[in-house]
Amino acid sequence: MKLDILVIGAHPDDVELGCGGTIAKEVANGKKVGVIDLTRGELGTRGTAETRDEEAANSARILGVVVRENLAFSDGFFVNDRKHQLELIKMIRKYQPEIVICNAFDDRHIDHGKGSKLASDACFLSGLIKIETINDDGILQKQWRPKQVYHYIQWKNLEPDLVVDITGYIDTKMESVLAYKTQFYDELSKEPETPISSKNFTDSIIYRARDLGRLVGVEYAEGFTVERYVAVDSLFDLK
Repeated sequence: MKLDILVIGAHPDDVELGCGGTIAKEVANGKKVGVIDLTRGELGTRGTAETRDEEAANSARILGVVVRENLAFSDGFFVNDRKHQLELIKMIRKYQPEIVICNAFDDRHIDHGKGSKLASDACFLSGLIKIETINDDGILQKQWRPKQVYHYIQWKNLEPDLVVDITGYIDTKMESVLAYKTQFYDELSKEPETPISSKNFTDSIIYRARDLGRLVGVEYAEGFTVERYVAVDSLFDLK
């Protein structure tokens, strides 16, 4: 199956928090979008790997993505080495996305920066013909390099290079985030508190999108950083 967009996250819920509105909008526009989670989030303070699996599946249905896979790398301890790069290269060649969206360059959680660099490196290496990978059927895969790699913004309020208007999709984004019932605010929960389990954090998802939207003249927006200059045919292509 060929995808238009492949979204990669170090943990289940990264992609929802970072670009859930963009995913929902592109799906509504007829694009085929898939998600790869690098880990099962097994080191998370709240919930378990099994609950995160279930929550990720529920969120995928809400967003309407056509596929979601988990590479089950070691949460907290995966590294950007040949072994991990080859596993991700196999996924990139399997789905041949035009665009890859991945973790923030720099963020509070160490896996986010590692996941960002791993995804970026794998996208480049995937285009090299002399790197050989075999698919699940034992067939040699063809090289593939996405046209663009974008990075969503996470805990740190990084300055975006471009923004996507997600007005009309903020409710879907929030529904996909809150599908992770063990992770976010629940006044009845007996689980330990974490930086993302407060009501303030849940509220911040909306007010950050609203503030970014305000800056570009729309109601809600999500921001992305880029690896190379954004090019347009005309100045009039910009909103």
